[in-house]
Amino acid sequence: NSICSILTFQNANLKKNGCGLYLLASSITSLLTITMFTTKFWFVVVTSMLIPIRDSILEGGCKSIETLLNLFFYWDAWLNACVAIERAVNAYKGISFNQKKSKRFARWIIFILPILIMATIIHEPLYRKSFKHGLIREVTSSEDLDAKKSVIGDIWCLADYSPAVQDYSTTILFIHLLGPFIANLFSALFIIISSARRRAGVQTQQTYRQHIREQWQEHKQLVISPIILLLLSTPRLVISLIYGCVDVSRSVWLYLSAYFISFVPSVLMFVIFVLPSSSYRTTFKETISRICHRRAS
Repeated sequence: NSICSILTFQNANLKKNGCGLYLLASSITSLLTITMFTTKFWFVVVTSMLIPIRDSILEGGCKSIETLLNLFFYWDAWLNACVAIERAVNAYKGISFNQKKSKRFARWIIFILPILIMATIIHEPLYRKSFKHGLIREVTSSEDLDAKKSVIGDIWCLADYSPAVQDYSTTILFIHLLGPFIANLFSALFIIISSARRRAGVQTQQTYRQHIREQWQEHKQLVISPIILLLLSTPRLVISLIYGCVDVSRSVWLYLSAYFISFVPSVLMFVIFVLPSSSYRTTFKETISRICHRRAS
């Protein structure tokens, strides 16, 4: 999905305004999110097996993987919010909308967003540590006489927050999950209302309420989509609010399924943005045809 989205939004015509740049960047961050999610999955699988692993690898993976996963996940969510905001601004300004200015502004936003997000979650790698529950043995090699410690058994990656840092982490989590939702929802409502007002001023034979209904039928997916995305992100929010260790042995698949569901939006980037749009679908088909033609020649 992400690769197909990248092939679509790398088109020069779609990158003439900020919306196209946001969608291209979102396609890339979506791919990075799924890549880090896959990395985390296999890191958990490998560390749960009876394989000796060095402490430095465990600690590095524990501190970096989850932090990078959150960075790309939040970055993708805010980029989608930027798409909605730009569409709302476009609906408000109409023909006076400046595409060049929008494109220049989008480049700055795409560059600044990861810096701001990383600044809000910088505490995660500082407080994360690997907890080893199992057997520790000494490993030596014929070339290196120095003994090296490796661990066999259960390995856990925990975030040991103080109460103050835990409250801060919860607040940041709500901001990064609810912020894009609010931006998407209010932008969609603004597009519906502003479009209805503009048409009511021109087409006076219909009432304002009728125009609102027509615009709702035309743009209702803009309201429904952020609600669905929020519902899909709710399991991640609930799991993140669980403080300390919880025994999930009786419902392990429930917790795993809930966690996996929260990443569905990143997987369905192509389905959410490209397939509903006839112009984006046409661009994607043209790109695929051009690639096939190049390979054939």
